[in-house]
Amino acid sequence: MAQHWQEILPIDRYIVAADGLLHDYDRKVLTFLYQPLIGSTCFSLYMTLWAEVEENRLWSESSTHHLLMNLLELNLKDIYQARLKLEGIGLLKTLVKTDEEGRSFLYELRPPLSPEQFFLDGMLNIYLYRKIGKSHFSRLKRFFSDQQKPVEGEFIEVTKAFQDVFASASPSNMQYIQGISKELQEEENQQFIGRTDPKPIQIGLDTFDFELLAAGLNESLVPKKALTAKVKNVISNLAFLYQIDPIEMKNFILGAINEHEEIDIEDLRKGARDWYQFVNYDQLPSLINRTQPIVHQTQITEPKTPEEKLIRSYETTPPLIVFKELSGGVEPSNANLKTLEEIMIKYKLPPGVVNVLIEVAMRKTDMKFTKGFVESIASHWARKQVKTVKEAMELAKNEEHKAKEVKKAGKSFAKKPIRTEMLPDWFDKEKQPKKEKSPDLEAKKREIDEMLKALDD
Repeated sequence: MAQHWQEILPIDRYIVAADGLLHDYDRKVLTFLYQPLIGSTCFSLYMTLWAEVEENRLWSESSTHHLLMNLLELNLKDIYQARLKLEGIGLLKTLVKTDEEGRSFLYELRPPLSPEQFFLDGMLNIYLYRKIGKSHFSRLKRFFSDQQKPVEGEFIEVTKAFQDVFASASPSNMQYIQGISKELQEEENQQFIGRTDPKPIQIGLDTFDFELLAAGLNESLVPKKALTAKVKNVISNLAFLYQIDPIEMKNFILGAINEHEEIDIEDLRKGARDWYQFVNYDQLPSLINRTQPIVHQTQITEPKTPEEKLIRSYETTPPLIVFKELSGGVEPSNANLKTLEEIMIKYKLPPGVVNVLIEVAMRKTDMKFTKGFVESIASHWARKQVKTVKEAMELAKNEEHKAKEVKKAGKSFAKKPIRTEMLPDWFDKEKQPKKEKSPDLEAKKREIDEMLKALDD
């Protein structure tokens, strides 16, 4: 992942465009439904960009990002991070142009989903429920809804049709029609100001193995035609939301087939949600960063030393990938996945810090990932408010140093050590480059080491 200063600079200019008119009602939707998911910084950025678009117009004046930093009282890193979140949740589209005058950005504001779309989304509504809880979620549903209109059977419609009220008169001079024909056409390089339909979040279909899913389904029970484009979109979103693999998804599909040999989308969603809550003790998934947030990244320059390269790797790699690499490519078990999710959500540890925790925990327990041991480290780091990879590594080093000192103070030469723990290379500060030592001193050190080894044997 590129650093923010490689992607954006204070002198870079930008203009704001609106993808259709934004209504005052959108403010309520953004405030109560989106803000809990994206945070106040993203909300402020969206509102500031919105204010720059003139009333009843679709374009703003050109400005520099330095002005935006002053308006929001934020540094460029925070603005860039907020921009990425707005893009990810579907509220902003970003385009960039580079020419002889420099780099310019076009920020296209997209309208939020309507309350109906949001509460029936199947993904954003789940994240919101998990974030604010049942009571406030129900309150928001009441706020954005009202009683249905009276049953039609109680009233008789008497509305007149267009042709019942109006008549069309033919003009006597056809030349009049020819004279205004150009006026009736849409002008070139112009667009009408209106409202565009907001689009819900859609996870890419390439993130799910539909070939493996099709191979696992019995065509006599689930015909291929049942996997429509709409159903595939829902499957892709559910797989991302609940971390469902193709084999597990097959069971939910079999349970959602109706009498018409079609997949009932609501039954499919309910089956996946019920399964997730069952294995996660009635909890729902939370919306978390996939990699270390840029605001908590410290390795902003090109890494040179092995430790700097390791920090960069931890900051730009998802915890799941780190876990798999340390496990020799073996997929983590459901219990391991649950533990990973819990330490990120329950203890609010950033992904980069979790990466350090994974290596520390696995190296110190012979490549095991014991929940109790992992949670003891996570709770300690959470209390210490560890936010960066560098802080996590320094804390791990200090804890290991203290443990060695305690062990050394109580060590008896008559007692043989039970085992030697495997530790990450960056744990041992003695392995870092030091000043050159004299050959005599090195020889003396080896002689003492051999004597101690002989005593242990």
